[in-house]
Amino acid sequence: MSEEQKESSVLFSLNELFSLEQERIKQEEEAKVRAVEEAKRAEEDARRRAIEEEQRRLRDEEERKRTEEQRKREEAARLEALRQAEIEKARVTAEEHARLEAMRQQQAHAQELAKISQDKSKKTLMYAVIAAVAFLLIGGTTGGVLWYRADQKAKEEARQAQLLANQKAEEMAQLQKKLDEQSRKVSDLMDKLSNAEDEATKAKLKAELAAAQKEQNATRGALQRGSPSDTKPSTPRPACTCVEGDPMCSCL
Repeated sequence: MSEEQKESSVLFSLNELFSLEQERIKQEEEAKVRAVEEAKRAEEDARRRAIEEEQRRLRDEEERKRTEEQRKREEAARLEALRQAEIEKARVTAEEHARLEAMRQQQAHAQELAKISQDKSKKTLMYAVIAAVAFLLIGGTTGGVLWYRADQKAKEEARQAQLLANQKAEEMAQLQKKLDEQSRKVSDLMDKLSNAEDEATKAKLKAELAAAQKEQNATRGALQRGSPSDTKPSTPRPACTCVEGDPMCSCL
């Protein structure tokens, strides 16, 4: 091989080596750039994940606080409802005791009135018997008629007084039974209200409770005022059948 050919071959080899070196350097530079870019992306991804994680933690913390506050409000409302229910029960119990005592006094008063009426009728009958005996001694048949009439009148008055007392006692018993049922209904509604959770149910129970308490108060007022029979007109007196001029007649 000639000297010139050798030089050309060496030059080609050098050029080839130089090209390979340039390619290697270029690949190294590109690898460095890719490594920097990948490191930058990884850092940005890590920063983004950290921000998202912190935001998620803050949202979870806020949700936990809202849930805890809601739970505390519901618990406070439940405890307040229970406290109000206990206060209402105590008030109802006290009113029931007072009402029972008032009803007992009214019944005793009604019985006393009936007793007085019966005693009055007995006295009237006794006077009528005395007068009848006197008239029998004096007037014979006429005295007997007067005694019979006085006796019938006394018995009728006693019967009317007893009927009135029985009617009043029956009406008071009916009112008491009605009030007991209403009190049980009010107590049940208060228990349901203290255990209610959603606002719609609470509103419905409050409306039912207000209506039930209104009915209960009306019945309690009727008991405190006395039996409704107090407002009824009195039984008309029977027609007077006494002989004109009879000194023992009470209707002349």
